[in-house]
Amino acid sequence: MFTGIVEAVGTVVEVVDDGARSQLTIRSAGIGSDLVHGESIAVDGVCLTVAGHSEDAWLADVMRITRTTTTLGEVEAGRTVNLERALRADGRLGGHIMQGHVDGQAELVGRDSQADWDDFTFALPADLVRYVVPKGSIALNGVSLTVAALEGSHATVSLIPTTLADTTLGGLALGDHVNVEVDVMGKYVESMLAARS
Repeated sequence: MFTGIVEAVGTVVEVVDDGARSQLTIRSAGIGSDLVHGESIAVDGVCLTVAGHSEDAWLADVMRITRTTTTLGEVEAGRTVNLERALRADGRLGGHIMQGHVDGQAELVGRDSQADWDDFTFALPADLVRYVVPKGSIALNGVSLTVAALEGSHATVSLIPTTLADTTLGGLALGDHVNVEVDVMGKYVESMLAARS
């Protein structure tokens, strides 16, 4: 489980693709030396497993389906990614409950810079809109955010300077895609109500 509080921004240093899977090597200060083989790390919101590690870098296998359904399919050496280790049982739930299971991708269609924040508007996949509510939580590239406004399939989030500086979201340009994980509670409620009818 994750909470969407990014711990570090890492850099992809190598991508090895053998067709059925890819292996990413990611370097990040502060994440690497104390990793445990087999632990989970969210990479741009995608839950990956540590397959090997050194002092400042670690490896993860990415299956083909993950590369075709998330932004990890576009990852090349040099790209920066948001990183979050799985939540410890004694940790703070600073964002919202996330699984690292990406539901789809959204496109950045608007960016409005204010004095103290930036408003980002994303076009969501039509099948995910029903899980998004104003003032509710949404995860974009692994960052827990609050939906400031929802108009049709367009969701707007407001990013404070800290989020812009400490995650990869500040570097997004119009037309870029991000991984979306909607609030899992909504999906569970929908499933339970469907089973009752």
